Amino acid sequence: MSTTATARPGGLVPALVAVAATLATGVWVAIGAPGSLHLGFVAGPVSMAAAIFGCQRLGRLIVLPRPVRSFWKRLQQAAMALFAAAVVALVNANNDAGLSPYVGMPLMLGVLLIMVSFVHLPVVKRTPVGWVRALLDGATVAVASALIFWYAVLDLAPDGTSLTKRVAAAVVGVGGVLLLVVIGKAAASTRTTVDPIALRFLTLAPLSAIAGTVLLIAGTDRGRLALAVLAIPMTGVSLAGAAYLQRRALAAPRKAPEHRGRSIFNLLPFLATTATAGLVISVSAQEMSARERTVVIGAVLIAGFVVVRQLLSLRENTLALRGIRQQQAELERLALSDTLTGLPNRTRFGVALGERLDARQPASALLIDVDDFKMINDTLGPAAGDQLLYQVAQRLRQHCPAGELPARLGGDEFAVLLPVDDPAAAEAAATRLFAALAEPFRVAEQQLLVHASAGIAVAETGETADEVQRNADIAMYAAKAAGKASWVRFESRMRQDMVQHARIASELHNAIIRGELRLVYQPVFDLRTGLLHGAEALVRWQHPVRGFVSPGDFIPVAERSGLIVPLGAWVLREACEQLARWRSAYGDGAIEAINVNVAVRQLREAGFVDEVAAVLSETGLTSRNLILEVTESSVVDGWQVRETLQALHAMGVKLALDDFGTGQSSLSLLRAFPVDVLKLDKSFVDGIADGADRGRLAVAAAVAQLAEYLELKAVAEGIESREQYDRLRDMGYRYGQGYYMAKPLSADDCGKLMAAAPVRAA
Repeated sequence: MSTTATARPGGLVPALVAVAATLATGVWVAIGAPGSLHLGFVAGPVSMAAAIFGCQRLGRLIVLPRPVRSFWKRLQQAAMALFAAAVVALVNANNDAGLSPYVGMPLMLGVLLIMVSFVHLPVVKRTPVGWVRALLDGATVAVASALIFWYAVLDLAPDGTSLTKRVAAAVVGVGGVLLLVVIGKAAASTRTTVDPIALRFLTLAPLSAIAGTVLLIAGTDRGRLALAVLAIPMTGVSLAGAAYLQRRALAAPRKAPEHRGRSIFNLLPFLATTATAGLVISVSAQEMSARERTVVIGAVLIAGFVVVRQLLSLRENTLALRGIRQQQAELERLALSDTLTGLPNRTRFGVALGERLDARQPASALLIDVDDFKMINDTLGPAAGDQLLYQVAQRLRQHCPAGELPARLGGDEFAVLLPVDDPAAAEAAATRLFAALAEPFRVAEQQLLVHASAGIAVAETGETADEVQRNADIAMYAAKAAGKASWVRFESRMRQDMVQHARIASELHNAIIRGELRLVYQPVFDLRTGLLHGAEALVRWQHPVRGFVSPGDFIPVAERSGLIVPLGAWVLREACEQLARWRSAYGDGAIEAINVNVAVRQLREAGFVDEVAAVLSETGLTSRNLILEVTESSVVDGWQVRETLQALHAMGVKLALDDFGTGQSSLSLLRAFPVDVLKLDKSFVDGIADGADRGRLAVAAAVAQLAEYLELKAVAEGIESREQYDRLRDMGYRYGQGYYMAKPLSADDCGKLMAAAPVRAA
């Protein structure tokens, strides 16, 4: 979506041409109308040609909604009819009283075409009763204005003026009055799709017609000439200027419609009734008896009382409607606002984004999620969490300039609507807001340094608000996966990754039900004796169509989709049942305990401890036969996970800290976490044999010493050579696993190792 289509109003040249032609004609009249009368009438065709050009360009502007484009196309047709009238007036070029039918017919056609354009404009849906009311209002105004022209204006025409010319001028004048009512009601509406300012500017056209026809009939020679040469040019100014105002409105942000109070155009039927009553009184004063005049005056008084009564009712209805609208506005504000922060909520954000997209205006969505908010909320309490969210909202509000819309979508998730479609500008806004959030927050008498992850989605042509928000959400999760505390801009490949994720999740769900999963076992050896010591259960997926699916592909999907809970439950039960079978088959030659990996989502489950106890009981095992492996990130997830781990340890289940050394708080965890086993991550084993990387050597040695001092079991992962085996054993590692000793084996092959005990590593 290009910014140039909406940023530059355009359309100013036709409006300037129309204004210049009208001003030149006004000067010509002011200095005494020198030269031929044709000079005065030239401005009419020039001004209307400019109006035709302005309306034509606007009708072709693709960024406008279809009903608005159709409206301006119809105004172009009306301008063409008025152009024909201006040409005829130029050819005739006279200052006679009244209006030539040859000029009046295209003029009236132009007026009717403008009315038709407003009839087809979607302003507000009317009921049949509403249409009848509108027709009655129009008929009232038309009859009253016709009576005024017939009785008051036509008689003021100079002697000898043709009745045809007087009637032609009166018809155009009545049409101008009706057109003024139609345009005025549309401009006063709160639901018009055309720019209200442009509609108000269009009222200059019927005002010119009314004034021009009155002076053409009853004006002096100078006044009649002035309006004869200026009425059509002023109409051209009205059309061209309104077209320019409509284009200019595209560059301004769209505002919510406001109630503008009672429009004076709603009072025109009452004014028409009052004017007609005045005419009746005037007529009744002539050639009537006293009794007849009394009856007429009484009837007029009754009509006046009815008008006053209707005006009072209209005032009461207006006040009641204003109160209802105020209540409606308050309800809408409450429905579209977040109660905690006062920011717009998800619904309001979606509506604002949708409005910009419907108007073909540039838009981008920035989705912000506070990192590790759950831990803050669990540690400091919900009240402190709410206080932090409120301060984050205020920080966003303070650092969002005019045009940007910050919102709270729910929980710890915020969003900012950016009025840009340039990726660089969206990224600059993300950088600015991240810098604002990087400043510490004071919450519950503490200074908190908060990080956030964000996704940026630049709206593309044809996308809906839901699609843009979904794209930003996908990008935000990509930022989370990349390590948090950063932002990522959405790319189309991310959607493909998400589709792939959803497909794998669906197939994995079926795989659990259909039994497509199986376990293999990675043996753990005693590095001193070479004997088999234990085994770690690893899940594998043999897809019926795609074959082997790597755990690196489906385990992250299982964790993000929540399938890790049923998957983990299956792995736990299957591993325990297999250990029970081994112990039944090989007795003391079988391994004592089986290692099972547990995800953080499982540890959050309220019934996980009971589930472990039930599996051990049903398989005939004890807590000594199970070692649960957890990662450092799982341990620091929150109080619920810590309580679960403490309950498992109290039950006698051994806990192993997997991938030890890769986290940021390993040493502090050893004091608070009930750990039994430390598993050195493979990244510290790679390259340890040649001794070139002294950093790896230092970490590996430190872990071995920590385990010895804390009386923990130390296991080295990923041993792939004899040199690594010897080096780790010399450092003090008692246990290890890796491809050098054995690859992951099937249950039968792992059982064969137990049957051949004692088994030494090769």
